Amino acid sequence: MGGVPSVLCMQTVGVNSGERAEIVPVELRQYSRKKVLGVWAAAALPMGALAWIVAPAVAGRDPTPQRLALTLLFALTAGLLWQSLLVFGLAWRERARTRTSLRDLLWLRPPTRPGRRGGRLWWWILPYVAGLAVLDMLPFNIAGPADRDFGQFLSSAAGQQTFHQAWDLYALVAVELALNTFLGEELLFRGLLLPRMRGAFGRGDWIVNAALFGLYHLHEPWVMPNAAVTGALCAYPTRRYRSAWMGIAIHSVEAVFFLVVLVPVVLS
Repeated sequence: MGGVPSVLCMQTVGVNSGERAEIVPVELRQYSRKKVLGVWAAAALPMGALAWIVAPAVAGRDPTPQRLALTLLFALTAGLLWQSLLVFGLAWRERARTRTSLRDLLWLRPPTRPGRRGGRLWWWILPYVAGLAVLDMLPFNIAGPADRDFGQFLSSAAGQQTFHQAWDLYALVAVELALNTFLGEELLFRGLLLPRMRGAFGRGDWIVNAALFGLYHLHEPWVMPNAAVTGALCAYPTRRYRSAWMGIAIHSVEAVFFLVVLVPVVLS
């Protein structure tokens, strides 16, 4: 790990949610800057290649909007699945070496503050969700290419025809969003990387994590500024409460909203 020391993380045991917690330190070996960037590249570069090289090659020359949209959907889902395998592969290797549970290695524990675990701490998700909602409504969001705007595709006649009674495609979108907001992107950045970045980046680790999350979006570079802010809204509470569930819950609100909006399109 490039000689980077371990940093103590907090594990809570032996209490019910909301009660005073017994804090037990769990050491997580910290990543060097080189390793952080290596993991980032292992996630970002395949997504960029899938979006801009593989998907257009598979879709063919002058593809229909339907063919390009579905090809991108399958390609990016595959990229997110790779991220999930990367996360659990690295965590499992660390588990075999340290005998630490995957929940502790990936911060899949309830939010924790000195003397408390869970309970009212979960309510701190709401301000960050509100911040994310405000971000989505801002009028100066950068628009991407029309043929890569999935929302615009769904509002078109071709998109509505494609998803009409297509519950199999709805299930695929649900899988893609689950990988995006939990098992892939979010778990990689907030569950794997963030707990291992303080040794290399100090107290600004969550800011660097948010910046890397923005730059990771090579597959849709026009969202990089918004993605960096989203990353900050997920990374700060994750670091503050030492719980990846905070970032996962905040990020998942967008996914749930999209799935609800998509239902009338499928039923129409």
